[in-house]
Amino acid sequence: MIKRFVIGLFACCLVSLTQAQVNNPGQVANDAATNQANNDMNNAANKGVNDAEKGIGNLFKKKNKSPKTDSSQPKQNSAPADAGAPASASAQSPSLKAYDNYDFVPGEKILFAEDFTDDLKGEFPAHWRLCYGQGVVTDFDGKKVFALTEAEHGDAAVVMEPRMKKKSGYMPANFTVELDLYVPRAPNADDDIRSHWVGLNFYGTDEPFDSYDDLDLSPEKLGFYTAVIYDGSKQLPDDIGNENFTNKWHHLAIAYKNKQMKIYLDQNRLYVIPEVKDPAINKFGVRVSGKCVVTNIRLAEGGGMTMLGQKFTDAKIVTHGINFDIDKSTIKPESMGTLNMIVQIMKDNPEIKFDVEGYTDNSGNPAHNLSLSDARANAVRAQLISMGVSASRLTAKGYGETKPIADNNTPDGRANNRRVEFVKM
Repeated sequence: MIKRFVIGLFACCLVSLTQAQVNNPGQVANDAATNQANNDMNNAANKGVNDAEKGIGNLFKKKNKSPKTDSSQPKQNSAPADAGAPASASAQSPSLKAYDNYDFVPGEKILFAEDFTDDLKGEFPAHWRLCYGQGVVTDFDGKKVFALTEAEHGDAAVVMEPRMKKKSGYMPANFTVELDLYVPRAPNADDDIRSHWVGLNFYGTDEPFDSYDDLDLSPEKLGFYTAVIYDGSKQLPDDIGNENFTNKWHHLAIAYKNKQMKIYLDQNRLYVIPEVKDPAINKFGVRVSGKCVVTNIRLAEGGGMTMLGQKFTDAKIVTHGINFDIDKSTIKPESMGTLNMIVQIMKDNPEIKFDVEGYTDNSGNPAHNLSLSDARANAVRAQLISMGVSASRLTAKGYGETKPIADNNTPDGRANNRRVEFVKM
């Protein structure tokens, strides 16, 4: 994959991040018409950005260094350009059935969550620290996203890291990272498809990231440029790579547990690193290159809950991995990792019965939140029944914004409050 100066990821996020379990419509960005959304992407926000874009093409030329696995120099592009109307998410998202064997389970405690709903269009997001390059929040395909507007260091990317209480050393021993990404691309585009990608960094000091990314994903492949985590790359299969990667939403998820790292793209487990070279992962950042856009970034502590064959003795399971379409009770496919876990627990413990409880944060209208959370709780119950769980073992109810478990005044607190609980009856 082309050379790149670092990153910073994550992230904090994916799935959803933060459209977590019981998402609150009050936090959803105002819908924009598809054509207008693409215009926004072309302009990359009108507040002073247009001047920065003048002459930007020359800035996007890569330096002469090349990744060890690829010596070619792709043509670089400026801020996200017109890729035509993005196809509808419903038409492109894999079905729940496609995720039958999905086993990614997000961490139990959300440490950072970002869907940019707190940010104004055309501004740099408030919950992030800029490392280099320039980028802004804008509207795309009915979502708030983050996009590159101006390059720096001759590198066609913008790099940022989340504003945590500490600038480094905050990563837990076991964690998960998620984000959603989209690479818009016009038919017969003559740019190099590899120049649009997202990268993540996991190592650094209190200073902003200034090294190459540790992990990166483009339409062509998954790479590990610094060789700190791993030395090598993984070509994406033909059915999901290159042109088949573009003009659709993807969910990237990473689980790190006991020095092992698993990397997922949509329903596919792309790579397993049995033991990361340097286990001292201490921070993260996100790098956005070319026309790629990102949203729903989430970092969580824990993850990979293993209950296979074990006796379940807890009073309840609190989950943050069951996600829904905006202001709907339609379950997103990436929720299947958590749902598969619940089904397995119920198979291994045939005497258990669960009340499925849905919760929101306190944004928006309380009555609407209550109704939506109830619809979502019942949607989860129905899905579990379709997966073979007896209806007699499940009840469902929504509780809206009641019973918060975290501070609703912070993004990560609201994300923790948006949840689905399975309470033992």
